[in-house]
Amino acid sequence: MGERTTEAVLFDIDGTLVDSNYLHVDTWDRAFAGAGHPVDIWRIHRSIGMDSKKLLETLLGEDPDGVAESAKELHGEYYKADARRLRPFAGAADLVRSLLARDVAVVLATSAPEDELEILLEVLGLSKEEVATTSSGDVDTAKPEPGIIEAALAKAGAAPDRAVMIGDTVWDVIAAKRAGVATIGVRSGGVAEEELTGAGAIEVHDDPRALLDGGPDTVLGRLLALPTRR
Repeated sequence: MGERTTEAVLFDIDGTLVDSNYLHVDTWDRAFAGAGHPVDIWRIHRSIGMDSKKLLETLLGEDPDGVAESAKELHGEYYKADARRLRPFAGAADLVRSLLARDVAVVLATSAPEDELEILLEVLGLSKEEVATTSSGDVDTAKPEPGIIEAALAKAGAAPDRAVMIGDTVWDVIAAKRAGVATIGVRSGGVAEEELTGAGAIEVHDDPRALLDGGPDTVLGRLLALPTRR
């Protein structure tokens, strides 16, 4: 980020603020099997973080048997049925609220459907009255395309070089880079530091608690050192 001023922080949610990636892996695995087209689980994990349409294209190819629509419906059913297994990462809501208290614009930049977004906000204990959000309704095609990042920038009222993205997958980093936004990676989604930095992440930390406790030599640490408005 150099000496640029950071005015907005854009957060991915799945795998970044909420421990949900492996639930997505499990429910996609069951969905593909239920649709009659099992997919190797490691391939599913490597695709988590993509827009669901892109994930299905990546894992099914041209889908001559029409599996994708059935798998998508089953995934949604299984995910919502098992939502009780979701939990926030330690410090996630505190991190968001600490930034808001310092007048930093915060947007939860997800392409999750609205019903899944509501679940994720409930898990975090946050509301749309507190923090701006995006959802699948804001774009036609999401990560690794930059549309959801651009929508989040618009909601934050920030230029790309005045914002930073926090994400857990290479797809977050790629999408943000295409939108001109630098990314801070977290390992909490199960992606190695080397992959995140290889994709272009400027910092990598373990999870939201590590970001909250990062200190003055980190991008968020400098923001958290600012005085609060109350």
